[in-house]
Amino acid sequence: MTTALAPSLNAADRCDRCGAQAYVRARLHAGGELLFCAHHGREHLPKLREHADIQDETERLQETPPVAALEER
Repeated sequence: MTTALAPSLNAADRCDRCGAQAYVRARLHAGGELLFCAHHGREHLPKLREHADIQDETERLQETPPVAALEER
């Protein structure tokens, strides 16, 4: 899998199948790209691997978001 295809996916990138946040980008060799949530990425990527370069950021789902520091009162 390739991660250097394009900038990281962000919250504005949506799954082409269901509209959820996209974590997988498939840049088609013939041109164009498809975006998928983790669920639809797992479903469709096995068929797309030979036709596209894949950017898979699903590991971000396991990250713990940073906690904001509490203000002293």
